[in-house]
Amino acid sequence: MSEVKFTLKPRKTKPSRRYRKGSKYDPIIDAFIEATDSLVEVTVEGKDANYLRTQLNKRIEAKKLKVKTSVVNNVLYLEKV
Repeated sequence: MSEVKFTLKPRKTKPSRRYRKGSKYDPIIDAFIEATDSLVEVTVEGKDANYLRTQLNKRIEAKKLKVKTSVVNNVLYLEKV
């Protein structure tokens, strides 16, 4: 039977959990808010439109923005309300 090499380090406390601040999809929403267009089509390489809608809706709700998302024919649209 082979031997397992390991180390044990004494600790006083566990480290606090790190939370991600924001989302990788925030730049999409920020760019849309700054733009003058009230309706845009959004595409992200390798991501399905319905998946994007879900992720963007989470961020829109968290930021309490007046932006509406919709998917038509597997294309995501952002619209200022």
